[in-house]
Amino acid sequence: MSGDDVGSRLTTWLEWQLPDAEAVLIEGLSHVEFGHSAEMLVLTVTWRSNAGDQRQDVVVRIRPPAPGLLEPYNLRRQFDILRALEATPVRAPRALWIDETGDVLGRPFYVMERLEGSVYERTIPKELANAPDRIHRMSEGVIEQMAAIHRVDLRATGLDVLDDGRDFLDQELDHWEGEMCRVRRGPLPALERLAATLRDQRPEPTAHSTLVHGDTKAGNFAFVGDDVSGVFDWEMASIGDPMADIGWAEVTWRLTAPFSALSASDMDRLLVHYELLTGIAVHDRPWHRALQAFKMAVIMLVGAMLFDGGFSDDIRLADMGLAVPVVTQLGLHDLGIEDQLESGPVTPRPERLQAVRNARPAAG
Repeated sequence: MSGDDVGSRLTTWLEWQLPDAEAVLIEGLSHVEFGHSAEMLVLTVTWRSNAGDQRQDVVVRIRPPAPGLLEPYNLRRQFDILRALEATPVRAPRALWIDETGDVLGRPFYVMERLEGSVYERTIPKELANAPDRIHRMSEGVIEQMAAIHRVDLRATGLDVLDDGRDFLDQELDHWEGEMCRVRRGPLPALERLAATLRDQRPEPTAHSTLVHGDTKAGNFAFVGDDVSGVFDWEMASIGDPMADIGWAEVTWRLTAPFSALSASDMDRLLVHYELLTGIAVHDRPWHRALQAFKMAVIMLVGAMLFDGGFSDDIRLADMGLAVPVVTQLGLHDLGIEDQLESGPVTPRPERLQAVRNARPAAG
């Protein structure tokens, strides 16, 4: 669908969402090249109402083509969670409108407000990298927003209807082990050992279920100056053990984001700050890191197998397979296992990679 068609269809649809508005227009429509799991558009909506001229900067989040990295993909769940967070201290964007039919853009989507701020997914400016006090303050801000997420009153916000969280750890193990089995091409000795050991060493379920963000990597937080201005990517949000977010942060802060990697050695102090804010004792850190390493390794395996199976020609998905052994070994290490186990088929087949490379137009 061309950009003009997208703009025209969105404009017509927005006129239905704003029934009292006149002269609804879309400005600055563009795609966002960010992340792997969803397609996003950024644009500005303008209209006239009885209150005068109105203007709203928004982001359109479109359900990725199936099958995707995160299946089943629940767009409505994300939308409802964002709606529920509006009256809380969590700095999540307001969810504005949703289309679940797929009739407008070919796939379901929702529209949320666009928050100001910079996101440091892969690189950071030199002046920030050379300012450890600012890096610490930014990392502390992320921890404070994680604490705010875990302090959300589930009953008052209505989020208690999603789940009670008591079986969260078993649900996570079942889901990610199921995904591993669904996509694998053959035996995966290292990942299978990690899954089995996680079950053998599983701690007692938490007595304090909270809202869990599910993807607390530093690249999902925006900053104005050194302060968190937005928390994004609620695709894996659920009700469960808050240690899941702690474990995911510990793993991803070391591996996937430059500014938080500079704070990874300060995690002990940051988690003391978290405990003071929440009253939740951080516990079983190695096991929760290992669970999140397993989750990350399986997501990357899914990405590599999507490429291998011809569902995507995105080389970034193919490259995910290269990291599966490294992340799996991190998880095994946290569980006290130092054996060098075979990874099995975790990367796309060479002939599939070559076929995609051959199909690409020559540079120049």
